[in-house]
Amino acid sequence: MSEPASVPPLDSLTVTAKSVAAKGPPPVHLWHPAYCGEIDMRIASDGTWFYMGTPIGRPALVKLFASILRKDPERFVLVTPVERVGITVDDAPFLAVAMAVEEAATGPILSFRTNVDDDVQAGPEHPIRFEQDPTGGMKPYIRVRGDLWAKVSRPVFYDLAALGQERNVDGVPMFGISSNGAFFPMIEAAHLADWL
Repeated sequence: MSEPASVPPLDSLTVTAKSVAAKGPPPVHLWHPAYCGEIDMRIASDGTWFYMGTPIGRPALVKLFASILRKDPERFVLVTPVERVGITVDDAPFLAVAMAVEEAATGPILSFRTNVDDDVQAGPEHPIRFEQDPTGGMKPYIRVRGDLWAKVSRPVFYDLAALGQERNVDGVPMFGISSNGAFFPMIEAAHLADWL
C-alpha cells in the first residue's frame, strides 16, 4: 500500500478549489488524484464547518469547500483534480434548512434548500430516508448529490411530518412522505402514536 502524499496546506486547496469552481459545478466524481491524508477539518452535526477547531466564519468559503466535497467508500474527502484530503463529518455534511411545497397533477413536490444553498427536489433521484435516533426520535435526511446527504433540521422536520400520509407498502400500512411521485416510508402506521 502506498503512502499518502503530503497533506496540502489549506491555502493551496482553497486556490485550486476556486479555480475549478469558477468553471461551474466541479465534477468531483471524475477526479481521482492521490490521497494526501487527513486535514483538520470537521463538519459538526449542526452543519457548522470547523478548521483546526475554529468555526469557518465565511459562508462563501464553506460553500466553496462544500462544492468539492465527496463521499468515497472509506471517508469524506475534499477533492480537486490534483489533491484529495480526508475530513471528519459527525453526521451528514449538510443541513436542510428550508422546505417549499408545490402541488402538481401527480401530487406534492417538496423542495429543500441546504445550509450551503443547494436546492433539491425530493423524489426518485433525491430520496428521503428516516433513521431512528438513539434518543428515540426520528432523523430525516435527503440526498443532495452522490452519497452526500442533508439532515433535515428540526423545524423543517415538523413541517415535513405534517405532510405525512398513510399508504400500504408490501402489505404493511406505513406513515410516510410523498414527493415527485415517490413515497418515502417513515414508520409503521401502527407505531405512529408511540412515536408522537
